Amino acid sequence: MAALVRVSGNPNSNFLVGYPGISATLPRIEGRVEIRPGSGTTQPVNISVVTVCLQRRESIHPAADSLVRAHVSSSRKEITDIVGKEMLLYRSPSGRDSEAIMLMDLPFVIFIPYGRGGEEIARRVPPASLQLDKRTVETYYELVVTVQHGHSDPQKKYAFPVPISRYDTLSTFGMYNRPESAERVTDHLVTLGISLPRWSYGPLDPVSVYIKLSPNPDWMSKAKRVTISSISVGIEEEIIYNHEGDEPTRKINTLAKQRQTVGVRMPEAGYFTNLGLVFPARELRDNEGVLPRGKREYPMYAVSGFTTTGTLYKIEYYLFVKAKLSSARDILLRQPIVVCPFDHAGCKEEMEAIEQAAKDAAHISPDNPMLPAKTIIKASDPAGLRALGIAVVGGTRKPLIE
Repeated sequence: MAALVRVSGNPNSNFLVGYPGISATLPRIEGRVEIRPGSGTTQPVNISVVTVCLQRRESIHPAADSLVRAHVSSSRKEITDIVGKEMLLYRSPSGRDSEAIMLMDLPFVIFIPYGRGGEEIARRVPPASLQLDKRTVETYYELVVTVQHGHSDPQKKYAFPVPISRYDTLSTFGMYNRPESAERVTDHLVTLGISLPRWSYGPLDPVSVYIKLSPNPDWMSKAKRVTISSISVGIEEEIIYNHEGDEPTRKINTLAKQRQTVGVRMPEAGYFTNLGLVFPARELRDNEGVLPRGKREYPMYAVSGFTTTGTLYKIEYYLFVKAKLSSARDILLRQPIVVCPFDHAGCKEEMEAIEQAAKDAAHISPDNPMLPAKTIIKASDPAGLRALGIAVVGGTRKPLIE
């Protein structure tokens, strides 16, 4: 007899509690597995074993964005992992093949790993849910409930999608708000130096870069003959498919670019300028201004991708500055930056909630999270029908009216 299985979160809250990527908030999934009769209202269900786990599914298809290559290249590469541990929620008493159950509510808590990881893959913070255009990259999570009706029966699995975001790249964190600088030299004549006031950006965040071109004082006569034709600044997205494998493939997309024509000889004191652009955002609404219903597996992000590392892929971002010169080779400087799925204003709004989540998590022990009691009503329980909202009136089963 098949059962009706569903997973519900706590009242007025999400499955996901805490902020993945921020260990102080003890990110976790809280909920309960609810099992009811699958056919008829009062037909008991035989249950032998019930387990629950959080499963990560990841796949890549580097050729999917090209119609020609997609047909000739290999199919998708896919992996499935269990995040954390699988939990045993119920097992029928020893000596019995199964137990006839009327109703079952089984609370659970699955802690999402938040350790730095390193060699211990099991402790790595899992990557955020993500789907790139044409499904070249996909990562999504499911709560998988496994129910066995008898020891000789095959197991039945029920999957419920859980979108997961990461919050360790918020642009409001202090570590991203320190200036970053870099230099590059060409032909021993000219040095290109850049400085970024901060290095984490989200959709529609302003990106400003301070640029300095300096002549080499030891070769001043030659350096003064150099003409600065133009300076370009832009943002590149680099996707590395199969980055831990033998044959990683790279794909670079230019997301935004700004060019300034200069046309001046190299001054003795050097050339200084500020260039800026706006980090591109994805339009979430359609042509009629309607926000389409999102897929249950993925949060809706205003950026197509963000800085992340999965098992099969890695997405990195670079701010590039290119100085086009005459009488010297051009200089290109690529500086790594972090791309967050939320804009700066959104990151500010989350900070207070993160602090509160950390205070709440301080009272929770991962070893003993103090779960609510299970509710299991067997077919033999005298009040079993009452729990299902049914009463026997004159030998007939009818809805119970309190």
